[in-house]
Amino acid sequence: MKSALITGITGQDGSYLAELLLGKGYRVYGLSRRASTSNTERIDHILDKIELIDGDLTDLSSLIQAIREANPDEIYNLGAQSFVGTSFKTPLATGQTTGIGALNVFEAARLTKPDAKIYQASTSEMFGKVRETPQSDLTPFHPRSPYGFAKVFAHYAAMNYRESYGMFICSGILFNHESPRRGEEFVTRKISMGVAKIHLGLTDHITLGNLDAKRDWGFAGDYVKAMWMMLQQETPEDYVVGTGETHSIREFLDLAFKSVGIEDWSGYVKTDPKFMRPAEVDVLIADTKKTREKLNWIPEVSFPELVDLMVKSDIKQLHGQNSHHRRHGLSGAKHNPVADPARAQSH
Repeated sequence: MKSALITGITGQDGSYLAELLLGKGYRVYGLSRRASTSNTERIDHILDKIELIDGDLTDLSSLIQAIREANPDEIYNLGAQSFVGTSFKTPLATGQTTGIGALNVFEAARLTKPDAKIYQASTSEMFGKVRETPQSDLTPFHPRSPYGFAKVFAHYAAMNYRESYGMFICSGILFNHESPRRGEEFVTRKISMGVAKIHLGLTDHITLGNLDAKRDWGFAGDYVKAMWMMLQQETPEDYVVGTGETHSIREFLDLAFKSVGIEDWSGYVKTDPKFMRPAEVDVLIADTKKTREKLNWIPEVSFPELVDLMVKSDIKQLHGQNSHHRRHGLSGAKHNPVADPARAQSH
């Protein structure tokens, strides 16, 4: 039986990846930072099938101990401070977790389990002010946020450990990938939840930043399959994972409101400069030729299907919360980001 250690297992990608690996018969370990409140909502439904190990990306000794305990065939480093907006407010913490944290994973593996295959979660935010369109694994980086440049550090650390020590480390340069499990601070989930609340009469508007920014958006459940595929190859390489399509936030809004029967959404959306990035990334679009040809990977969920899935999931979640409130006379029930439609889509 193969075993895998996932950092960031409680996040969107970690939860989908854990489900995928369990379905393939893996023994799954997750690195979990001890906190005063539980943050396992996305993996509560599989907690009895995985093993959580206390650890922190910023603490090398805890990573060495975690790798010794799990003795993994594969390590997936998905843990990071991953919200771009927050990275401008906490650049040092972002650098420690997202950049140095990755270096700690590679060093702990080198010292403890050098033959483990490692996946490093790189990001399209490394391209930032893009030098060419579309972007491939050979496109130069010009990050435009502390999150972006911390990920560039981690990406080059992965490359150096691969070349210096012969370790099997692949970096997946993933473009934006969303799902009903996306955190509500991210613009796509902010939109899907906002539209769901408008549809149910719980609010009358959504406040957003730059509506013209364009991204290459796919479904997270598809993207974790590409992560796994990278580690099944004969030699370690870096891959760009995306759909090869670009869509604006306006297009996302169009589809989200149409899914609840609203054609003209202009009266429901406000813009506020506080949601604008200090340095914006305008257009990101993936060159997926290498990934499609070498991994034989293609996204299965289309952009319109993704938007509809997220909105319908949030409507269902809010319905569940409201019925719970009515039954128990409560308000402000704890948010649970895992919705049934996501589980149905994740395998």
